[in-house]
Amino acid sequence: MKKIVGYIFVLLCFSANLYSQTTNDAGLWASVNVDKKLNSKFFLFFTEEYRVRENFSRTNLFYTDLGFGIKPVSFLKVSLAYRLIEKNVKRNYFSYRHRIMLDITLKKKYGKFGLSFRERIQVENRDIYSSDIGKLPEWYSRNKFKVDYDINKPITPWVAVELRYQIVNPRAVESNRQWSRNRYFVGLDYKRSEKHTFGVYYMIQQEYDISAPQDLYILGIDYSFSF
Repeated sequence: MKKIVGYIFVLLCFSANLYSQTTNDAGLWASVNVDKKLNSKFFLFFTEEYRVRENFSRTNLFYTDLGFGIKPVSFLKVSLAYRLIEKNVKRNYFSYRHRIMLDITLKKKYGKFGLSFRERIQVENRDIYSSDIGKLPEWYSRNKFKVDYDINKPITPWVAVELRYQIVNPRAVESNRQWSRNRYFVGLDYKRSEKHTFGVYYMIQQEYDISAPQDLYILGIDYSFSF
């Protein structure tokens, strides 16, 4: 199993180089996550994230997630969330975007390895009253595969890859019904207690089959609290 997982991840990283672009950027993502367990199956969650782009020089966006979920069995989690996004598209001008996300996550343990798969269906509107297409939604399917390793310590290393499929986007119709973006992650989680977890990760995002593709390199930091 260890060799198979390793081969798959190396292959995915290698295939990403086929889409390498000339436009590069680097940034920082910082987030805070709060979960509230209502009972053994139902929970609420809140996330606040701040992102910086243009080689750490300019605010890119803020977003807020509000949602609820259910965990009917140990290996399955389903959640529904609303995201309000404030994206800095021009100097002193923020674009407001509204997103609904349905996540279905499967998890399984194989010895010290933990495997998970998340399917996300998202629909988003941006600048609703700005133009004739402002009210037309964008639809995406985002598939994320993650592998972590239990080393019997507070620190858990992990790797992940996310593949985004563009169902329909009226602003980028050339990529409709195509894969349009990959993300590759490597990270560490530090579980301070049952309620507090700190994480750091490095992410490479690569876009393709769109009019202005870009490679993005991100340092991510997050903190999660459960109660």
